Amino acid sequence: MDHVVGEKFKLGKKIGCGSFGELFLGVNIQSGEEVAVKLEPVKTKHPQLHYESKIYMLLQGGTGIPNLKWFGAEGEYNIMVIDLLGPSLEDLFNYCNRKFSLKTVLMLADQLINRVEYMHSRGFLHRDIKPDNFLMGLGRKANQVYIIDFGLAKKYRDLQAHKHIPYRYLHISLHAFNLCSINYAYVLYTLLDELAILTMPELIILILESVVYVKWEHVELVEPRKLACKGFQQPWENKNLTGTARYASVNTHLGVEQSRRDDLESLGYVLMYFLRGSLPWQGLKAGTKKQKYDKISEKKMLTTIEVLCKSYPPEFISYFHYCRSLRFEDKPNYSYMKRLFRDLFIREGYHFDYVFDWTMLKYPQIGSSSRTRNLTGNAVAGPSGERPNRTSFIMSVDFFN
Repeated sequence: MDHVVGEKFKLGKKIGCGSFGELFLGVNIQSGEEVAVKLEPVKTKHPQLHYESKIYMLLQGGTGIPNLKWFGAEGEYNIMVIDLLGPSLEDLFNYCNRKFSLKTVLMLADQLINRVEYMHSRGFLHRDIKPDNFLMGLGRKANQVYIIDFGLAKKYRDLQAHKHIPYRYLHISLHAFNLCSINYAYVLYTLLDELAILTMPELIILILESVVYVKWEHVELVEPRKLACKGFQQPWENKNLTGTARYASVNTHLGVEQSRRDDLESLGYVLMYFLRGSLPWQGLKAGTKKQKYDKISEKKMLTTIEVLCKSYPPEFISYFHYCRSLRFEDKPNYSYMKRLFRDLFIREGYHFDYVFDWTMLKYPQIGSSSRTRNLTGNAVAGPSGERPNRTSFIMSVDFFN
């Protein structure tokens, strides 16, 4: 028997697994239009689909934002119907033997920054920027990049009051640590930088309802990465990482509240991943997930921007330095970042003809109506899955009977 949701969307074959559910091909029985149908058990431990549908609704009308067709609950499932899209950038990266040319990366960079800028203009952070969450369109929109998967998105400001979310201080242990490492040093440096403290005899930090004083004699500002400090707890003891470890900003690893700068730093890692083929902190071995995240964090902080971007145009170094120069509430200069890459694009003599690497290789699925393509609405988890596990399920559609 055919299964119909929302009174007009017939459910077809399963085409992927999402962060919080599974994805099916669907068709509008009135118009014949193919759609993507995302399902999540109502009784899941951490339901997200209703929240994600609200984000889609708030973002409607933006370039590169899938149209929300319908959301509702039927039987034992929450159901969201959105535009059917093409392959993810991770899919295309794999198709191109895990390397993109500079031309392709620069053409993508322009659209990717635009997508992030639009989300920010609507008052939201994405907080899980990665290749899997950017999809190409189909048909006439085959050259347009779409941004998806808003399950971790967070409102960072009130659009009416124009008020930014407050800075959340890191937890400070009331017991002094004798051990001093780059992690503790970087935490203190971040706090000093955020509060614009350069020459203060003592730093007052609120923790819960207590006040902890970090004595000046424990702080050296000669070289930020070699600060000596006592009393700092590792952020991992207080907060789980939000997003995907491979592309997370340094501040995210440290447990610092995310803001616009962090989405953009993550985007920089995505661009370098495409250019390099991999990032220096990939493939690290560890006994537990926490240990792996710690290793990624440490390797990321020890890898300078200059080393990360070595042998590539200096504009990428400038991009990272700009992202890391932003303070918590700063509005990024998106035009500056796009101009960096546009000027490089022109200087290299490229033409913005939308001929990507996969275009040259004749990727077969873009613009086709094949029902067997690897479609996502996010959902195919690529090899960049260094992201905390979410509840997944093997579903049955018997409840529609």
